[in-house]
Amino acid sequence: MNLNATIFFQMLVFFILGWITMKFVWPPLIKAIEERQKKIAEGLSAAEKGKKDLAEMQERIRLIDSSSKSKMREYMIEAENQASFIVEKAKQDAEIYRLNLLQQTEKDIENIVFEAKETLRQDLANLVVKGVEKILNREIDADMHQEILIELKEQL
Repeated sequence: MNLNATIFFQMLVFFILGWITMKFVWPPLIKAIEERQKKIAEGLSAAEKGKKDLAEMQERIRLIDSSSKSKMREYMIEAENQASFIVEKAKQDAEIYRLNLLQQTEKDIENIVFEAKETLRQDLANLVVKGVEKILNREIDADMHQEILIELKEQL
């Protein structure tokens, strides 16, 4: 065999294989590579979008957190104000109750003193009647002399 013919046939086979590869093998490989590049690009853009969304959500969470903290402070201040109002109201109510109790006690004491005076008047009137009976050596009928006894009670 001739060296030139061998090289010529090898070149011919090489070009036919190159052409077959370029015609049938190469386009699906290029298509697969392009699809893979497209998926990678979409993944990268999704990752960027995810980072952006994450940053937005973190900012939103920070705003909500600061808002909730300020609301919580407002509620705490309001609760403290209400608590101090309730304490003041309770103090006022206790003072009113104490004053009413003092007034009631004073009224009770006045009633007791009045009843004691009335009892003393009655006892003194009875003693006077008994003393007069002994002096006169006769019994005075309380029913007959009711007016006199009432007059004595009023004078005492």
